[in-house]
Formats: sequence, C-alpha cells, structure tokens
Amino acid sequence: MNLLIFGATGGTGRQLLTQALAQGHTVTAFARQPSTLPPAQAGLRIVQGNVLDYQAVQQVLPGHDAVLSALGAPGNQKDAVRSLGTRHILQAMEEAGVRRFVCLTTLGMGDSKAALPWVYSYFLVPLFLRHAFADSEIQEDYIRQSQADWTIARPATLTDGPRTGRYQQGFAATAKGLRMKISRADVADFMLGQLHDPAHLRQAVSLSY
Repeated sequence: MNLLIFGATGGTGRQLLTQALAQGHTVTAFARQPSTLPPAQAGLRIVQGNVLDYQAVQQVLPGHDAVLSALGAPGNQKDAVRSLGTRHILQAMEEAGVRRFVCLTTLGMGDSKAALPWVYSYFLVPLFLRHAFADSEIQEDYIRQSQADWTIARPATLTDGPRTGRYQQGFAATAKGLRMKISRADVADFMLGQLHDPAHLRQAVSLSY
C-alpha cells in the first residue's frame, strides 16, 4: 500500500516507518524536522511540514491508500498538536477521498479510563499529563465524528522493548492480570495489522501485555 505516516519522528512513528518498509509498503513520512528521520531509502519519501498547517497536510495527502498517525507532544505542552493536527488530517482525507485511518492515542481515553492504574489516575495524569489527556480526548472526538474508516490504538505505558506479536488487545477496562505496558514496536505491529483487518473498524482498541 501507499501509506502516509504522521508523527514519524517519535518512538512509535519510527517503528511504523521501519515495519511498513519491511513489509513492502511505500511510505511517505510527513515530519516537521526531517533531519531526525533515517536517510532516504527505496520506498520512502520524506516531506517536510507541520501538521498544524492545514495547507501542508492538504497538499501531501492525495494519492495515498491509508493514513497512520502517531502524533504526540510532551505531556505538559499546551499546544493542541494531537487534536488540531488530527482534525486537519481528517479534513484533508475527506477532500482527497482517502478513507482508512489508524491513529495512536492512549489507554485512559473514554471507556478505557477505569483501566488506568491508580498512580496514573490520581497522580501522573492530574499533575503531569492533564493537558495531553485533555487533548487526546478532543482528538478521539474528532475521529469518531469523522466519515473515515478509523481504528484507534490505545496502548498502556509505552516501552522500547522488541516486537513480539504477543499482546492483549480489545480488553475490557475491568480486565485483570495485565502488565499495563507494551512496546512501541508491538503497537506499530497492531496499527499496521489493521490495514488488512476490518475486525476493529470504527473501534478504539486497548493494548497491553
């Protein structure tokens, strides 16, 4: 497929990029700072731009089969990178006639809130991640209201561990025995897997070991 990846310079975005190329996809990486990406290689096109600039998003989107987003920002950053960037992506997708959208958010959104460990609910989120979580909630609202064929990935705490292909997905917020962490490589594995699997179409899917 001809894929467009937003947030390709982040940890999960880099895994999406690497795995997508290894699977034989053609990839466009849209990045504000392309110099932080791997060198150009077969199947990879790098486009410099800011997801908060709608015209830049609008120009890069036509001709792609699917869009993957791993947009993120520091937890205390107040800029609406996730929500406004996603709104721009979805609007440009609709204009270009591109329907498949797989997006990274986080465990703790919507009906997965109860799955968060108490240290997140009562300490980390209120003190350090409040802006990030609020922006992600708005981001998910935009996705749900869109006409796209979307899937949302909601991972637990991200790690830099290897890709295992063995993880829990779509569990209830009350599920027991979860480790509440997952590698970025396995999150990318899940996200790319959705391109050919309609099982989670228009669903938000929790991920963890």
